[in-house]
Amino acid sequence: MSIKSPSLIVYHNQEIVFQSDEKWLYPLFSLEDFLDNHPINMSQVLIHDKVIGKAAAMLITRFGPGRVHGVVMSKLAMAFFEQVGIPYTFDQAVKRIQCKTETILHDIDDIEQAYQILCQRVKRQ
Repeated sequence: MSIKSPSLIVYHNQEIVFQSDEKWLYPLFSLEDFLDNHPINMSQVLIHDKVIGKAAAMLITRFGPGRVHGVVMSKLAMAFFEQVGIPYTFDQAVKRIQCKTETILHDIDDIEQAYQILCQRVKRQ
């Protein structure tokens, strides 16, 4: 029997305050819903995500976390975090995430524009 590990874990002062084992970008949208009802000082938060491409980086940036760690992180995500000044670490760097969303957002740097595109892709109002 295998135990499914979370794809997203959010730590506040080293304590887990949110986690999800959903796939793709859904954990970040679930985090957004969670934060609507559980406000947290996000500058004191570490977001730990299994895979961070540019889309995830742009969604994460909307939260304003203190730090981000990706098990796998694309160069596009790293460049975006550097551009917005969010400290990040990673276990493995890759040139890009093999995902249509990474391609769609390749030349987009406006966070709200990206958010609208991503909401449409996940059929979220």
